[in-house]
Amino acid sequence: MTRDAVIFGIAGTMFGLLAGWIIGSQQARPVPLATAAAQSAPSSPGSANEEPPAPPLDVKRATALEQQAKAAPNDVAVRVELGNLYFDAKRFDLAIPWYEASLRLNPRDISVSTDLAVCYHYTGDPDKALRQIDQSLTIDPKHAKTLLNQGIIRAFGKQDLDGALESWEKVVRFAPNTPEADRAQKGIDGLKGAHQQGAPGAPAGGAAGS
Repeated sequence: MTRDAVIFGIAGTMFGLLAGWIIGSQQARPVPLATAAAQSAPSSPGSANEEPPAPPLDVKRATALEQQAKAAPNDVAVRVELGNLYFDAKRFDLAIPWYEASLRLNPRDISVSTDLAVCYHYTGDPDKALRQIDQSLTIDPKHAKTLLNQGIIRAFGKQDLDGALESWEKVVRFAPNTPEADRAQKGIDGLKGAHQQGAPGAPAGGAAGS
């Protein structure tokens, strides 16, 4: 089994392990990891791991916040709120400019930096996402959610299984007994199981845990 086949195989399994965990870093907003898995793995009819629909965008609130931001060009909080509003509605393309504007005013906000990386990932630019993750890690190299997201982007955005394993092992080491460590450990177990199934002589065709 090739490495590409392994990543395709584990994508569905990893979705089941990591779905429901936020990929964003703000206040525990429940944005599931469905998009990355769906982009990496063939869909299976009748799969129980289907991505729930995004909450509807509050257009009235967005309009009011944008007017507020225009009137207050140095207001960081309103730009973060706008980014979060679009992020939660999975309008990642619209969240990007507001997170970028926020970081120009407050470049050391690790949560915003990591959420911006997530937006880059979901809009199809994993390389830019990982560069932004690197920027987040210059602020705090042990930030658990950032490291967890780094592993997710490496696995699903770049098919870099070794890199994902490295990121998740850091989460377990730096933040033991946390929800982040629990999710990271599930990712580690899924990758190791996939590697075992992809080893020479292993049965082909199935992902670990399937």
